[in-house]
Amino acid sequence: MTSRKIEILVGFFVAAGIAAFFMLAMNVSNMSSYGGGESYELTARFDNIGGLKVRSPVSAGGVRIGRVSEINYNSDTYDAIVKLSIDVEYDKFPIDTAASVYTSGLLGEQFIGFEPGAEEDFLKHGDTIDLTQSAIVLEQIIGQFLYSQADDEE
Repeated sequence: MTSRKIEILVGFFVAAGIAAFFMLAMNVSNMSSYGGGESYELTARFDNIGGLKVRSPVSAGGVRIGRVSEINYNSDTYDAIVKLSIDVEYDKFPIDTAASVYTSGLLGEQFIGFEPGAEEDFLKHGDTIDLTQSAIVLEQIIGQFLYSQADDEE
């Protein structure tokens, strides 16, 4: 009889372990907070989005306010069109808000950060953010540094 109780207890711990791995996988893949509450759509155009992905966070002041919902390329203007899904509770961003592509940490994931402006009118569903700053590409910065060093030696 004690052998049966041990088997049930081990089965319970295995099931709890599988559930913990599932929760960890959902948290790491950003699927845990995908969908859900109401949101409104904004659009931003960037020259270079780096490694930005769909479901990447959108934040303001370090607080997640939404997610990237879609990324497309415009072959006429040669820029990336990023659609942002912003939670409706954060609907008071001025129309001159700037959006920038940032990296969390040296090798972390990329996200879009909002820097609110000072206008009195607010962004609404379907608006386009005009003030954008593209991702900083580390390879370009290193290349510029190396070229400037080579010019200094001449």
